[in-house]
Amino acid sequence: MGGATNLPPGFHFFPSDEDLIVHFLRRKVANLPCRPDIVPTILLHRYDPWELNGTALQAGNQWYFFSHAAQSRTSPNGYWNPVGADETVTSSGCIVGLKKTLIFCTGEPFKGFKTNWIMHEYHLQDGGYNVSGSSTSSSSSSSRKSQRKRLHSSTESNNWVICRVFESSCGSQVSFHDEGTELSCLDEVFLSLDDYDEVSLPNN
Repeated sequence: MGGATNLPPGFHFFPSDEDLIVHFLRRKVANLPCRPDIVPTILLHRYDPWELNGTALQAGNQWYFFSHAAQSRTSPNGYWNPVGADETVTSSGCIVGLKKTLIFCTGEPFKGFKTNWIMHEYHLQDGGYNVSGSSTSSSSSSSRKSQRKRLHSSTESNNWVICRVFESSCGSQVSFHDEGTELSCLDEVFLSLDDYDEVSLPNN
């Protein structure tokens, strides 16, 4: 089990999609402190979803963590398979990020069995990492340096993600190649979950 937090009694970690991107992921990319600093960074490929307890931040029946985006989302006993279309996340009417939905499958990639484990993976929109204004340069050299800096920052913003993992209450495992490969309970996948009974930090 994850360790208890030092946060005030009654604190519940109940972030919206906008909160996760604007107040956590954006600050992570910009190397700015988060208050409270409770979301850990993990290497996703080292863990199956049922091993996140005590490693990621637990909030009720959900686990939160930062990680690096990867083309191959494999783990010791399976892989995360994307489902559905990416969703945009907005703040004050502007698109600030994307939310990808993935389902965990046991076995070899594209030959495995779907489980009830779901992950929402949040990506920062290109350019959304800027947290302060920039001055106009009077020289072409400064302009080129600024462009390189923005390119580097854009790469960093695309590399970091913040994830929410949970186990849905869908039925038993089914083959990834069975007829009707859509999830049988998409409502549970895309709706916010309602169990935020406790918050615990990962063990040191």
